[in-house]
Amino acid sequence: MDFSEEGLELKEIQRLEGHTDRVWSLAWNPTSSLLASCSGDKTVRIWQRSSSTSSWHCKAVLEETHTRTVRSCAWSPSGKLLATASFDATTAIWEHIGDDFECVSTLEGHENEVKSVSWNASGSLLATCSRDKSVWIWEVLPGNEFECVSVLQGHTQDVKMVQWHPTMDVLFSCSYDNSIKIWAEDGDSDDWHCVQTLGGHTSTVWALSFNPEGDKMVTCSDDLTIKIWETDNITMQGGEGYALWKHLCTLSSYHDRTIFSVHWSREGIIATGAADDAIRFFVESKDGLIDGPLYKLLLKKEQAHDMDVNSVQWSFGENRLLASASDDGTIKIWELVSIT
Repeated sequence: MDFSEEGLELKEIQRLEGHTDRVWSLAWNPTSSLLASCSGDKTVRIWQRSSSTSSWHCKAVLEETHTRTVRSCAWSPSGKLLATASFDATTAIWEHIGDDFECVSTLEGHENEVKSVSWNASGSLLATCSRDKSVWIWEVLPGNEFECVSVLQGHTQDVKMVQWHPTMDVLFSCSYDNSIKIWAEDGDSDDWHCVQTLGGHTSTVWALSFNPEGDKMVTCSDDLTIKIWETDNITMQGGEGYALWKHLCTLSSYHDRTIFSVHWSREGIIATGAADDAIRFFVESKDGLIDGPLYKLLLKKEQAHDMDVNSVQWSFGENRLLASASDDGTIKIWELVSIT
């Protein structure tokens, strides 16, 4: 789709208030209108959109479980379970039962702060990562039991984010050691190991996201760049072993402060959230110039928040609905709309 022909603007739909400290992370439920947010106030809030008024309200506050900052949250693919990762070194699993959320499991093992949590596409595996430099893979068993099947050592510093590939059981992690590592299971031994390390960023890699097809990935960093990587999807799907990822392009000079969050929408728009309080959107450049830029800035929203933007997340449902979370303690719901 060519976005350059249409004028777009980012319209603020609603500001959600209630957290009493910075909001770190957001997760849209894949099967409903729920949005989860987690904060330095040690709580998780569940926001629901009213079908009658179309506005969001706080449906539940999940508290008195984590004893420190809740850094990351992620819904299972079924939308029934919510995993929350905390600086208290635990990951909690919440089940949506009726109208309530109940903590049904607590995963322990990391030595210190858990920074990120991610479910695989089928919901059979969960990954967590920590300041202890390790990545843990947990198998989801019946009865809300979770068993650690692998502890992956390889990063030399704090691991900031884990993210499963959208279609395959291949895990990606990014770190304060400036690298992205790719982990896969050895078919013969069932052992997980690092199959590739992607270098190129010159400072902390904060986040990564995949395009819908899963053959491209975007990473964002403290080095003020975002990088696009690509792989041969045909090899990946064919099961002929592991397909290598390679660097496609780097988008520099668009950001002048750390980029904390990046998310690729299903229609191909990359959103970034950064320490300059702004949200930016990038799209593939379709002007066909030889040696021209492969991606370009579509739109920049200055002062999207009063402080750092920690998370930007496109919703599953409506194509151009975006949520953002900030150090200012608020969450904002935005819509990318055509200027009429």
